[in-house]
Amino acid sequence: MALEVVNLLEKLKKFNQHWSPRVIAEMNDYQFKLAKFEGEFVWHDHPDTDEAFLVIQGKMSIEMEDRTVTLGEGELFVVPAGQRHKPFADQECHVLLIEPRGVVNTGGAGGELTADNDLWI
Repeated sequence: MALEVVNLLEKLKKFNQHWSPRVIAEMNDYQFKLAKFEGEFVWHDHPDTDEAFLVIQGKMSIEMEDRTVTLGEGELFVVPAGQRHKPFADQECHVLLIEPRGVVNTGGAGGELTADNDLWI
């Protein structure tokens, strides 16, 4: 992989699809993915890995079975492995996701919001 600076704001300009993460960098077996959220996602979990959400722009929430966490710009939250969750955003929100390579965005829930893996921008 080439050594280069990654500009998050420039990368975000390169796609418009909601709930379709794009890989911007890798570190060991982890991928850094940009995503645009708007509306509601699906209830799902990732049994074998944690999932980190860092809000770059906007506001989002993550509903879990026992509580809802709301994140604003510059805030980070890690959903523990196996925790059922459902992200949502009332207005478009730009997010950096950090998770192992190969993680499917909908976990085992599947459905029309399942995104292709390893889409680089």
